[in-house]
Amino acid sequence: MLKFLFALLSRSERKALSDEEVVREYLKTQSNYYFEILYERYSSKIFGKCLTILKEEALAQDATQEVMMKVLLNLSKFGGKSKFSTWVYSITYNFCIDFIRKRKKDKSSYYDDISEFEDISEEVDDKELLETRLDRMKEIMDKIPVDDKSILMMKYLDGMSIREIGDVIEKTESAIKMKIKRAKMKFVRIHDNLYTS
Repeated sequence: MLKFLFALLSRSERKALSDEEVVREYLKTQSNYYFEILYERYSSKIFGKCLTILKEEALAQDATQEVMMKVLLNLSKFGGKSKFSTWVYSITYNFCIDFIRKRKKDKSSYYDDISEFEDISEEVDDKELLETRLDRMKEIMDKIPVDDKSILMMKYLDGMSIREIGDVIEKTESAIKMKIKRAKMKFVRIHDNLYTS
């Protein structure tokens, strides 16, 4: 009975601590208890992101372990400039993008050549992306270069702000806006090529 009460207390204590407090306690004590809290909070989220980007469950599982190891080894570098979740997302995103780039060094993606989009004065309405049928969206997203796919996912699937995306990929807000604009244009161009006759 006492063990059960301790477990319940432990669970409520875990929920009460913010990510930043958990990081501070881990760095102070080096106790696995605190890293386990972070693991419980983030491993499934990391797996979901890895699976979305890498598209293979086995790769996503391996990537999740690698990312969690990177998080552990770099906790002392977390400066608190952004939310801890944004920092973890940044590590996850960069790991997956690097993995894909290494894997596809010789292959070029559909519409990877940005010269086709030199005139980007035209604005693509978010409505065009959001009203695309789900089956079509999946097919289009599979043809978009991984960098563009990731930035669209951060903006529209994860609901991240321009600033948060900038923190993740270490670019200015104006650069992020331009990247989103180009990615949206690629999305619409691929959609029109596939579904407009």
